[in-house]
Amino acid sequence: MSDRPPPPRPSRLERWDRRMEVPLALASFAFLGAYAVHVLARGLQEVWHDVCLSVTLGSWTFFVVDYLVRLRLSGLAPHRFLRTHLLDTLVVVLPLLRPLRMVNLYGRVQRRHGPRLSLYGRVMVYSGLSVSLLGFAGSLTVYHHEVDAPGATILTFGDSVWWTCATLATVGYGDVSPVTPVGRVTAVGLMACGLALLGAVTGSFSSWLIQAFTREDEKRPPGSSPGA
Repeated sequence: MSDRPPPPRPSRLERWDRRMEVPLALASFAFLGAYAVHVLARGLQEVWHDVCLSVTLGSWTFFVVDYLVRLRLSGLAPHRFLRTHLLDTLVVVLPLLRPLRMVNLYGRVQRRHGPRLSLYGRVMVYSGLSVSLLGFAGSLTVYHHEVDAPGATILTFGDSVWWTCATLATVGYGDVSPVTPVGRVTAVGLMACGLALLGAVTGSFSSWLIQAFTREDEKRPPGSSPGA
């Protein structure tokens, strides 16, 4: 018989997190899909636009309920919970970030069931998923508020996607730009996310190169030149 103690039982908060993984991911998909249909399918009947708005509001309500339950089960004061669960707070407050729940679900599933990726691989995958989801949600938001605005230069969804890609890449060509307050606030958020994600990817890639070259140097016989 083994003297190893049994693993500790998961807390109520951990059990709730596991139970809500799939529902929250589905709510993220529902939010993004309904918002995309509402924004892009401008010729739909009014009733279908109302359905899309109901789905987006319902998904937001779902996130709020999950947030309040997690706050209750954590046993922490609200300000401490906010500091330690900043992404959850931002997902509730900012609709643009709700699709990132899908990235969180992918990370948990990959850790439990998939092959274990290296740190650099996880950074690349998470950054790629985050950029794709943020870019699509940001494009929808900007197009929604810019297309009918006076003096707007973002007149098609293609213009919005082009502008979002340039903003996330911190290039900023300036050929199209938002003119509405919501569009400009979205631009600031995308700039900050783009800088953070590009910095993470660049730093991880540089660190991986340094480690790869270091391993090559360690394997090389003493006194041999790199070109030998």
